Amino acid sequence: MEIIVLNGSPRPNGNTAAMVEAFVSGAKENGHEITVVPVCQKKIAGCLACEYCHTKGNGKCIQNDDMQELYPVLDEAEMIVLASPVYYHSFTGQLQCAINRIYALDKPKNLKKAALILSSGSDDVYGGAIYEYQNSFLAYLKLENMGIFTAFDKQNKSEDKLHELYAFGQSLK
Repeated sequence: MEIIVLNGSPRPNGNTAAMVEAFVSGAKENGHEITVVPVCQKKIAGCLACEYCHTKGNGKCIQNDDMQELYPVLDEAEMIVLASPVYYHSFTGQLQCAINRIYALDKPKNLKKAALILSSGSDDVYGGAIYEYQNSFLAYLKLENMGIFTAFDKQNKSEDKLHELYAFGQSLK
């Protein structure tokens, strides 16, 4: 299965990156093809709400930035994984921009499954991100929920949490 991971963490070696690495390791071992996109290291602007993509653009966004690299990968992916530290009960701004720009495709052609990976310093702060995931990805895009994985405080980078993500990657069919 082709899987795209949108990593919304600005820290290349942070808690979210460690969780993504563990997941990717297990999924690759199981034969899946993974593309990890470090969205904070890309130049991806927010949606302009100009509707070019749905009028004249035939699913192509008018903005010529790094999101153009992601559209073909999104269209080929059968699964999307959103990964982010939690800032003010939601995704990082950089990840939010990438999520909003998926609108140009309406629904990526092959996308059938989704998962969510969240990291935080505190517990019980995931509500906004989970709400968006459940409504924008699962409900609107009609995707199968493969799991929601959270870590906070000492769980971050813990052996147990990283093993849980690794085992999840290995378990994917």
